[in-house]
Amino acid sequence: MFDKLTSTLDFHGKALVLRAERQRTIASNIANADTPGYSARDFNFKEAMSAAIAGKGLAASLQPAAAAHPRHLPLTGTSGSLGSSLAYGPQVQPALDNNSVDLDRERGNFVDNAVRYESTLRFINGNARTMLSAIQGQ
Repeated sequence: MFDKLTSTLDFHGKALVLRAERQRTIASNIANADTPGYSARDFNFKEAMSAAIAGKGLAASLQPAAAAHPRHLPLTGTSGSLGSSLAYGPQVQPALDNNSVDLDRERGNFVDNAVRYESTLRFINGNARTMLSAIQGQ
C-alpha cells in the first residue's frame, strides 16, 4: 500500500537528481566557454531516466565517463558524472581555439532545465501537501 503512495514521488525524485546533474553539466560548459580545446558535454535526459526507471538505478547511469583521448583525464562530476549518457555536444560554430561551447545554446539549455527542475520540485511539494491533507482528513 505504501509503495503505491510513494511510487510517484520516487519517479520525480529520480528526475530531480538527474535534472540537478544536467544543471551541473551545463554550468560546467558555460564556465569553460573560454577554455581552449574544451568540448561541450551533455546527456540525453530521456535515456538516463529510462535507465533509472528500469531498475538499473541512478548509480548505473552515473558512471565515470571515458576519456576522449588517451592522454586526457576522465571527466568526473561531483556525484560521478553520467558516463554512458554523457556525450559531447554538437559543435555548431567552429572556434579557432577548438572550443565547442555555444553560449547561446547553453544558456537556453540552462534556463529550460531550471524551469523543468522547478516544476518537478513544485509537483513533489504539491503531492506531499495533498498526502498530508488526506492523512489529516481535511
